[in-house]
Amino acid sequence: MSAPAEGLSVLLTGATGFVGSRLAPALEQAGRRVRAMTRHPDDYTGAGEAVYGDVGQPDSLRAALDGVDVALYLVHSLGEADFEQRDADAASAFAAAAEEAGIQQLVYLGGLGGEKDLSAHLRSRREVEGLLAATEVPLTVLRAAIIVGAGGISWELTRQLVKNLPAMVVPHWATTRTQPIAIDDVIRYLVGVVGNAEAYGRTFEIGGADRLTYTAMLQQAAEEINGSPLPIVEVPVLTPRLSSYWISLVTDVDPTTARNLIDSMRNEVLQNDTSIRDLVPGEPLGYREAVRLALGERLRAGEKP
Repeated sequence: MSAPAEGLSVLLTGATGFVGSRLAPALEQAGRRVRAMTRHPDDYTGAGEAVYGDVGQPDSLRAALDGVDVALYLVHSLGEADFEQRDADAASAFAAAAEEAGIQQLVYLGGLGGEKDLSAHLRSRREVEGLLAATEVPLTVLRAAIIVGAGGISWELTRQLVKNLPAMVVPHWATTRTQPIAIDDVIRYLVGVVGNAEAYGRTFEIGGADRLTYTAMLQQAAEEINGSPLPIVEVPVLTPRLSSYWISLVTDVDPTTARNLIDSMRNEVLQNDTSIRDLVPGEPLGYREAVRLALGERLRAGEKP
């Protein structure tokens, strides 16, 4: 295993987002020179040097990528009705700009799942992979399922449901298995592949220690948040559209995002390849520990669980 080189210049897209805001300081601590790409650099208060860039404006990417060694692509338009086309256009533009800039490596955080009958959300993630890989720049992909951490959309949906409801009715997707991963492990893996030549041109699956149904995830989260299990009744018919409207009534997740997330829950998303642990050693956290860390982060920020 070769160690990632220190002193690399790294462009981080999505620097103000759920993953990016945690990744920027972790990269700096690992000795990287971080360039945080944002549409509002004057308002940026995170780690690294803020630079202007917008994946929707290809001409802005040239300056952002100038002199960069590695670029991390953390862009996704899940809350937009036309997110598939937006994501495809953005990925194509960014890949072309990265190739023109002559960078050493692209890193992308995608989604776990098989190759057939994917939801629109997961299909879009896979399409973006292909577009980013279509140049001469080596691409490293990390595929994850639900990421558990304060502020993450999937986790916030879970947290708010079990916090706000005394009982829950769920459709058949609740029996689908998934492999949630703590945000701390995601950051650890991302830092570990940046500038690591052994990761160039490779796709890795990343997951936490537990494989759970969505029902089990809701129950365990309820036990940690409320101190008791949540009564859950499964029903045979409840469409993603109806589920999204119901969710929008009891959470602050917008219906479009909720519908896209719920539609993806019909796909079993499990880690079948653990080769990432050879490159980035360490055991991943279990779901309950990830939940406790997410709740602890909220408490430290002065927010209720």
